Amino acid sequence: MSPPPLLALRGIIKSYGGVRALRGVDFDLKAGEVHALLGENGAGKSTLIKIITGAHQPNGGTLTLAGQTLTGLTPSTSRQLGIACIYQQPALFPDLTVAENLALRLEPASAGRVVKWTHRRARASELLSRIGAQIDPEAEVRSLSMPEQQLVEIACALGSGARIVIMDEPTASLTQKEQHLLFAVVRELRKNGVGVIYISHRLEEIFALADRVTVLRDGESVGTQPVGAIDEAGLIRLMVGREVAQIYPASEAAAGEVVLSLRDVGCTASGVHGVTFDVRAGEIFGLAGLVGAGRTELARVLFGLTPADRGEILLNGERIVPHSPQDAVARGIGYVPEDRRRHGVVLELPIAHNMTMAIHRRIFPATWLRFSAEAGLARDFIRDLAVKCFGPEAPGGSLSGGNQQKVSLARWLATKPRLLILDEPTQGVDVGAKSEIHKIVRRLAKEGLAVILISSDLPEVIGMSDRIGVMGGGTLRAIMPGQSAPHAVMAAALGTAAA
Repeated sequence: MSPPPLLALRGIIKSYGGVRALRGVDFDLKAGEVHALLGENGAGKSTLIKIITGAHQPNGGTLTLAGQTLTGLTPSTSRQLGIACIYQQPALFPDLTVAENLALRLEPASAGRVVKWTHRRARASELLSRIGAQIDPEAEVRSLSMPEQQLVEIACALGSGARIVIMDEPTASLTQKEQHLLFAVVRELRKNGVGVIYISHRLEEIFALADRVTVLRDGESVGTQPVGAIDEAGLIRLMVGREVAQIYPASEAAAGEVVLSLRDVGCTASGVHGVTFDVRAGEIFGLAGLVGAGRTELARVLFGLTPADRGEILLNGERIVPHSPQDAVARGIGYVPEDRRRHGVVLELPIAHNMTMAIHRRIFPATWLRFSAEAGLARDFIRDLAVKCFGPEAPGGSLSGGNQQKVSLARWLATKPRLLILDEPTQGVDVGAKSEIHKIVRRLAKEGLAVILISSDLPEVIGMSDRIGVMGGGTLRAIMPGQSAPHAVMAAALGTAAA
């Protein structure tokens, strides 16, 4: 007789008001298994995780841990039972050191206890070294990059001796080297009998790491299979309930007049130097390159965040030097940034406010408060971009990642730009939303907009671009046609000759 699953959820139901988020979901996890949980944004993955970690209580169904039925689970009891969750956005105290953050999670709290600082630092060093993280235990968390903060969270999960580790989009902001470290940690956890629930939109990771995969769609579990029994196309069909035959829609636009010209552009503060290229109306100009190649830094130069200090920038033939984002917007440049949580959508504000944030003076001239005009504009964008929401007054935080990205895109389209810069426009969104965003970008190009597309997803930048600029070391190393061979683009990014 086989042992019971380490974790089993049966018929889980969860409703928020009149909205049913989970509709009788079944899911189980074995000891020493990596079980992937997939689904489009809004499919119910986050709700299910919140139930497992005790943050939310189900309205129906049962949850068992090693055969023991759990009721009234709270975040505290969940941690005591050995359930650890590593979220995409780390929950660390920025003004405390790494060692102090780990101690808050791992050391027992008791009055009058003497802190053994040497032991605390040694424990933090040992946990960090176990995952190959070269992080100073005495460093303040606010000084760490997002990937480093995620590694601290992983070290904390290891130190807690967790039996179940939930990883929610753990590689979203990791470099390739850090991803390899993470994969090694996951495999080590599996070898030691830990059950891992792995959530990712990157399907190649699922096939590299997972033993089984469960797909959620519209709050229901629509299939659980061994990873070896299904291919990528099959997973996509389960996730979206339809074929996504053309993830990268074909270009329909003929390039027009030159909109943007860069000639030997550089910025000492950001490390950008000697960048020269043109972007035409109706063209999607992709920027490829490895992490740290200078792509985002160049976007920030064009948007006036770190102004150029040498070279020449021409917009529709007029020489410009954007000295601030306000200056860039006034000249017809829009910028959808990489980190939509920090710089894209204000989660607490209504969708309408988010969409009109860059054109407040136009919507609200002088002292007139034209909220009906704002709502009307927002409704137009909600319709045109197919934003799934409860209306213009719904908060930005109520949207899925893909719909947040559409709202961020609408904000800059409202400025009627001549040049639109998209930095990682589909990062962290599911395949269905990714396909919708690609179609929107193609449509904008067809309407004559000049687009610079920055993406770390090599198939995306190859599939979407009319031409590809390959960056490395802060400069442009090559310009290649769209649909170029991936190995040729990578060779240019690495500064080597293609085989």
